Amino acid sequence: MTVGGENVLNYWHGGLSEVPDEVWHHPSLEVLLLPDNALTRLPARIGALAALHTLDLGHNQLTELPPELGDLTALSRFLYVHDNRLTSLPDALGDLKRLTYLNVGENRLTSLPETLGSLRALVELRAQHNHLTSVPASLGGLTALRELWLRGNRLTSLPATVGRLSALRELELRENRFATVPEALRGLPLLRRLDLRANRLRELPPWIGDLPALEKLDLRWNEVSVPQELLRRLEGRGCVVLR
Repeated sequence: MTVGGENVLNYWHGGLSEVPDEVWHHPSLEVLLLPDNALTRLPARIGALAALHTLDLGHNQLTELPPELGDLTALSRFLYVHDNRLTSLPDALGDLKRLTYLNVGENRLTSLPETLGSLRALVELRAQHNHLTSVPASLGGLTALRELWLRGNRLTSLPATVGRLSALRELELRENRFATVPEALRGLPLLRRLDLRANRLRELPPWIGDLPALEKLDLRWNEVSVPQELLRRLEGRGCVVLR
């Protein structure tokens, strides 16, 4: 099917337990939508769809992804694999050099591959609601990244390299185990929204008032004390502080 001049196959909510054979008859396919089915595996031949720029596998029952996913070098817009049963991601994801949006949230991931730091075109990364206890230092290489969603994990710290994310606008750290605000955030020049709800914070570092672009700081559901002077500095320049 051609939609807006693009070759699209849409199997949304189709009750499928496997990828339809029809897919493999369309080597020039650009958009493949398979969300909200009952897929348990993704065939290795997915890597043959060389023209694919969008792939949606969200809301299925996948337990792993084949390394051939990394052969989809035209994948430049969206890759959704959220709400599956993934416990790991293949290193080959780092070969998707043109990808701009990646959603691996709502899985069972305990780590992210170091190779994700190679996705230099990535603008948004969502890894919320997993079992992450750390994120790889290589993420500091994502210099185009504007949004990073890490809500609902088991994080207690961030690597210092996060401070290199010079394009980052939104950082979602809600529902983790941070006892202090990560020092790595100190050098983020464009950070506008910082969500630290439901962590274990008790105090704020003075430098948080120096983040030049900060517009919203959410501290609710912590036992944090905000010094009045710091509060005045933030609110005085228009930053909304929720506590």
